Amino acid sequence: MSFFSAPPSASVADLPEDLTADGTVLDVREPYEWQAGHIPGAVHVPMNSVPTTVHYEPDRIPTDRRVHVVCAVGGRSGQVTAWLVKNGYDAVNIAGGMHAWAQAGRAMVSETGAPPQVL
Repeated sequence: MSFFSAPPSASVADLPEDLTADGTVLDVREPYEWQAGHIPGAVHVPMNSVPTTVHYEPDRIPTDRRVHVVCAVGGRSGQVTAWLVKNGYDAVNIAGGMHAWAQAGRAMVSETGAPPQVL
């Protein structure tokens, strides 16, 4: 028996093309990962900065809409999703992370001027 429940998650196939239309995309990867490629319109807050950001910049991760949390493969975003849910957010982990997103051919942008990629 597990004392921990898995955070809510959704597969890329089950997500709408534009996640920002009715929610927020929160990318919790490190800055170099973000710069190489991310979901258009996403908010970038590295995993270890999420609690501080929630405390000091509460509007950065809104509480009035669903938060789709993403990392490279789903581990970090799963932990952040569980923390957000515990703190009253409507949060969902994107299963498979940015690797699943890219494999599905979903839109990505980079901050480097190079074609977007997932590191």
